[in-house]
Amino acid sequence: MTIKPGEEWGRDAPLPDGAPVFDNDADLRQHIEVHRRSGADVPPVGLIGGDLWTTMGAPVGGVTRLRSHAARTAPIDIASVLVDGRQFWFGSHLVARRSWWRGRILVVLNAEWLGGWDLGPRSHPNDGRVDVYETTMSMSQRWKAKKRLATGSHLPHPDISSQRVKAFQTTLDPPLALRLDGVSIGDAKHITVRVEPDALLVTV
Repeated sequence: MTIKPGEEWGRDAPLPDGAPVFDNDADLRQHIEVHRRSGADVPPVGLIGGDLWTTMGAPVGGVTRLRSHAARTAPIDIASVLVDGRQFWFGSHLVARRSWWRGRILVVLNAEWLGGWDLGPRSHPNDGRVDVYETTMSMSQRWKAKKRLATGSHLPHPDISSQRVKAFQTTLDPPLALRLDGVSIGDAKHITVRVEPDALLVTV
């Protein structure tokens, strides 16, 4: 069950024996894709780094913590994305752009963070939705927004559209360079995103 406002998320539980541990979003995405492409459920994982880990509190202690009673285990959603007829998945974020400074930017978030930027301060990885942000704002407005990204105070902004949805579809014209969890997928024109709720157990 996806989380509801006011509910406790997850439980105190160590990482199961034999479960893989990842310190970045790209490797986690590969783990997700390997299993989803075969139609299988995604096995539990431990996280000690990456944007999803930061979203889940960035607890210190590394692998030692994951094996201890201090560990926290919670379900997360993942997102499937159809890109010009090709199927992919991501755990944290989709970014489509040519430049951060000009042209259209599209960001689809399951995690709250992208590097040191709090891009989606309302995003939660187990609410059954993704947060979608789009902008074509001027360079001067982008510079002002950039100064606020670390704290999430760039939102709300009149030049940034936002929505929280279970599914999302758009056409990028002209096509934009697409990255999923930091991994380049190439140029994309037609994108369809769908949330897969409660798809993965994560221990941090």
